[in-house]
Amino acid sequence: MILPIIAYGHPVLRKIAKDITQDYPQLDKLIEDMWETMYASSGVGLAAPQVNRNIRLFVVDTLQMFRSMDEDDRAEYPGDEGLKAVFINAHIKELEGDEWSYNEGCLSIPKIREDIYRQETVTLLYVDDQFQTQEKTFTGLTARVILHEYDHIEGKLFIDHISPLKRKLLKGKLNDISKGKINVDYKMAFPG
Repeated sequence: MILPIIAYGHPVLRKIAKDITQDYPQLDKLIEDMWETMYASSGVGLAAPQVNRNIRLFVVDTLQMFRSMDEDDRAEYPGDEGLKAVFINAHIKELEGDEWSYNEGCLSIPKIREDIYRQETVTLLYVDDQFQTQEKTFTGLTARVILHEYDHIEGKLFIDHISPLKRKLLKGKLNDISKGKINVDYKMAFPG
């Protein structure tokens, strides 16, 4: 089932999400719905707060990004071949490497994109969809998407990484989004 994407301005997007246990109600169904919602919205990642669940859960599929790139573009991200995975109760163990810029957007903040600096490598402790404990290191675009989704479970948004001046310049657009004054080709839920 395709779930509505929660729009900028909704309080759930600013809460630190909670760890869950394996017996979280209908977890498998929620994960299935999140995949369906993400693909229907043309996203490469989706966090539970974006579908109005205050839990530490996100899904990422960067395989599709890499499939659409030519060989030269893929070569820009050595060590990153893409990934499709579920992350539950994720916590960053380590951030490494230089910060690099990439133009990011967000399903909860449609039609706004900004160059965001993030570190090139992240090591995460998490459990997968089988509730098996994992500790893995990710790099390149995959690390970036993971860090973007990780921000969501920490109550942060990509616009928190831009300068106060840029945020001020975006204020009108952000207010319009929170009021539902935006046209998108996917289902959204707006504050209030």
